[in-house]
Amino acid sequence: MKKQVLIGFLTAIFATLAGLFLYIELFSKFSWEETLKLITEGNLYGKVLSLAALANLFVFFVFIKKKQDAKAKGVLLATICLAILLMISKFF
Repeated sequence: MKKQVLIGFLTAIFATLAGLFLYIELFSKFSWEETLKLITEGNLYGKVLSLAALANLFVFFVFIKKKQDAKAKGVLLATICLAILLMISKFF
């Protein structure tokens, strides 16, 4: 059970990173370095990561559809952890 939750957690982290990659590749007119610099200068980490985390929604529903509830719990846990980190970074 714990192994399945960990697999779901890691899958969600990978999905978030893939969502970040796709967001930068599809919607940015600039190179990777310039885009990351603009994100840093504008303090846009929260907004960009929130958009990137939308990929977790897809992964979550795939696990639910395949009746892999423990992995879906891992995805949910990773998404909640990301949300907490984003709130902490926004207020501190």
